[in-house]
Amino acid sequence: MSVPAMKPAFLPVLLIEDEPAVMAYVRAALERSGYSVVCTESGAEGLRLLASEKFLGVVSDMRTPGGVDGADVHAWLARNCPDLAHRIVFITGDIANDDTVATLRKTGAPCVEKPFRVQQFISVVEKTMGKAP
Repeated sequence: MSVPAMKPAFLPVLLIEDEPAVMAYVRAALERSGYSVVCTESGAEGLRLLASEKFLGVVSDMRTPGGVDGADVHAWLARNCPDLAHRIVFITGDIANDDTVATLRKTGAPCVEKPFRVQQFISVVEKTMGKAP
């Protein structure tokens, strides 16, 4: 008697974004492409979620309120979840900022500049995290 193959549960993407309109846009784009999404408005809350739950990857704004920015999230991942540190995509409207440039060089993580088109964003997410089921 054969047992039907179970499809493995697909982990959600953690979205860290403090602007409600951008969060809604990115969440909708990810969900329409088949990803499940967990949202938070701050890097500090993102770190709490990362410490207690499993995620496919992270999409993080470079600048979020609360004293924890995208660079801090990546540094935490590198120390605590090294496999996930390679599955982070930054989004920012401040690509010319010296701190942003330094973070992108240091981490090697992909960055999508706001405003962006859905297909451009999803293409980067798929290359970084894999396609949704």
